[in-house]
Amino acid sequence: MRQEPRQSDITGHPRQTSRMENIVRYFNHYLPLNSEEKEALTSRLVQRKIKRKQYILQEGDICKYFTFVLEGCFKMYGIDKSGAEHNLVFTAEDDWIADIDSLHKEKPSRLFIEAVEPSTILQISKGDLWYLYTNYPKFDRNFRVIIENKYIELQNRLLQTFSATAYERYESFLEQYPGLTNRLPNTQIASYLGITPEFLSKIRNAKSHPGP
Repeated sequence: MRQEPRQSDITGHPRQTSRMENIVRYFNHYLPLNSEEKEALTSRLVQRKIKRKQYILQEGDICKYFTFVLEGCFKMYGIDKSGAEHNLVFTAEDDWIADIDSLHKEKPSRLFIEAVEPSTILQISKGDLWYLYTNYPKFDRNFRVIIENKYIELQNRLLQTFSATAYERYESFLEQYPGLTNRLPNTQIASYLGITPEFLSKIRNAKSHPGP
């Protein structure tokens, strides 16, 4: 399955004002956009509706889009030689997801990006993103901060794999993804934490019923 947006995935004209306001507000947390920059961005975004369990990237494909989630939730994961899934990242509303390595180097991805829920997304191609970087320096700064923050999150997560207990990793998960606890099944959270669903249930039970 290829990841390019199919015509059936695109909901009307790419410029859908009510949806575009979400991403404009998002950038207000960084360097706010002026009217020309807003137009440059929104004219290059494509909106898509994604079904639950639908992929926007599969292993072996080249990641061609930087994806902003308007509604729903995605997981990015890899599969080991035994066929087990290992969740690396979750992304929900008002956040970005992409295989940055595949996107920047234009090489086949080793990862999957799959919708955990029915979702609505905005996508921008690498070429259009580079155009914004070149012609509107504010985008270069904004996306640099976004990618740096993603790198920090990943670095902290890697540190926790050998320096934190399972309980501490779960606490960090709750802090990083406060709205996803009740939206994700135990199996998905356990995969992210590197523990079994049964052990996650024990952690949750202990947290719900602390001792004296």
